[in-house]
Amino acid sequence: MRFTRRGLMAASAAVAAASSVEAKPKTMSAPWTPDATELAGRIRRKEVSAAEVVEDAIRKAEALQPQVGAIVTSDFDRALDKAKAGQLSGPFAGVPFMVKDLDPYKGLPTRNGSRSGLRSPPETTQTQYVDAFDAAGFVVIGKSATPEYGFLPTTEPMGFQPTRNPWNTKHSSGGSSGGAAAAVASGMVPIAHASDGGGSIRIPASNCGLFGLKPSRGRMLQGRPSTRGLDISVSHALSHSVRDSAALFAATERTGADQVFKPLGVVTEPLKKKLKVGLVMQTGTGVTPDPEVQAAVNNAAKLLESLGHKVEPTTWPMNGAQFGQDFTVLWASGAAELVAGVGKAMGRKPDANVLEPFSLGMAELVGQLPPGALPAAIERLNADTRAYDAWLTKYDVILSPVLGKPPVELGYVAGWVPFPELQARLLTYVGYTPLHNVAGAPSMSVPLHWTADGLPVGVQIAGRAGGEALLFQLAYQLEAAQPWAHRKPPTSL
Repeated sequence: MRFTRRGLMAASAAVAAASSVEAKPKTMSAPWTPDATELAGRIRRKEVSAAEVVEDAIRKAEALQPQVGAIVTSDFDRALDKAKAGQLSGPFAGVPFMVKDLDPYKGLPTRNGSRSGLRSPPETTQTQYVDAFDAAGFVVIGKSATPEYGFLPTTEPMGFQPTRNPWNTKHSSGGSSGGAAAAVASGMVPIAHASDGGGSIRIPASNCGLFGLKPSRGRMLQGRPSTRGLDISVSHALSHSVRDSAALFAATERTGADQVFKPLGVVTEPLKKKLKVGLVMQTGTGVTPDPEVQAAVNNAAKLLESLGHKVEPTTWPMNGAQFGQDFTVLWASGAAELVAGVGKAMGRKPDANVLEPFSLGMAELVGQLPPGALPAAIERLNADTRAYDAWLTKYDVILSPVLGKPPVELGYVAGWVPFPELQARLLTYVGYTPLHNVAGAPSMSVPLHWTADGLPVGVQIAGRAGGEALLFQLAYQLEAAQPWAHRKPPTSL
């Protein structure tokens, strides 16, 4: 198997070490809920059984689900049987977990957040990447909610209840990993699988006050195959702590002959050197974000400077308007393929009773493109990647907003908003995250700011391809300087 024992052993050792010593300075506020590393340590030390931990997660999930809508398919009975069997091993043995409902998990249906998948049968196979969750010892208690096929930065699919933000249930948890974010933020599970094709780890992390890192292209074990001409989607997780993210990263990265980057193992230490940080505030098209977002980024810049880093303004390395058009063409081409696949399975062209207006609108947009539009867009996006790589020779990391606004109210960017209006909203709301998917570069949302109304606003810090170690080290440093794990949302257990 390609998820080698080396990665699992490294993660196990790091989790054991982190859970057996004081992991935070004594002056730091105590976390409101144990992270996955702490839970795994308690189980390993026999302070609590895996069954008790999973039973507690199920209790919380049942109580919180009506309020936040994080789960689309529960697997409680099977999870409890697995925990009681006592045969779990790996760095996270016995820790409850969720898999995003865009990825197959054996025994559960994959509905893709769509009415077209409501009758999907249980899966009989799963990807190598998902296999690694089982090898790490996680106990999957269900599938987390996602918007239709993961297309939108909010989780409000028309076939399921909306996923609500535990910090304010009138607001969006983000997307497309919105169910995972709501589940972790509310305390159902300490960590959950997430994926990111244009911001879908970083956006819900920002909205829900969590840590979320998008890995480099090719870094992780093989997951869902790309349906686009340029592979932009990667998988990782949403978590309360940096150490949980780092340990799971080590357990799921490529370490075999197919590795693209030298494996990191578990990053456990904070940054020791000073960085040159480029700061971008506006979107590529020159749109200025909401004042609360500006405050979040400016405060993060001051924090970085107080830690000895040099921060200076910079500008995006590409033509923002052209990039937006080209990314839309790429994104829409994926939607068109999915719509065509649904139609083929149905034996007729899908309509608004089966797919959401946004999905249909994206497919229609592709149908209106001139011949050769997609290859031309991909060629320009590859040039943008080269420009990004050159940009990152001038800076160690780039600081920017994650989103143009704090968490928006439900309905603002939902799939039923008229297509032209929704497109316009998306261009200003989600103008900061897609470049890193195109460039194949790592990027993270760090929860450093809360609005006057108590809503989280993450800041984005991105590096060069293969540079996850630097980001993890910087995240540890920021976590120690300005901790966040003590902040508990109103809707939580």
